[in-house]
Amino acid sequence: MATDTDIREALLHVVDPEIGVNVVDLGLVYRIQVEGGRARIAMTMTSPTCPLADYLKDLVTSAIRQHVPDVVDVDINLEWEPPWDPDMMSDEARRQLDEGEP
Repeated sequence: MATDTDIREALLHVVDPEIGVNVVDLGLVYRIQVEGGRARIAMTMTSPTCPLADYLKDLVTSAIRQHVPDVVDVDINLEWEPPWDPDMMSDEARRQLDEGEP
């Protein structure tokens, strides 16, 4: 049976193409709930006007289906409260972004 930890690990494979860091370390994933074969993901984008929202949602769904085969339904809800803030990033995300700076 899938767990929220399984889902979170799958989402480590979803990298925001504009920033180059996975959505978990960016702090875009607010909540994960798994009930049987269904996963509910509450997440946000770095901006409400993010043009990649649908693309990232597709990547999240694909990653879960690929890495957590017990999950057959994925429900993604975009939330805007609290709004994303760089303080939500993990130390790993900060390290990756610092290394990318010239």
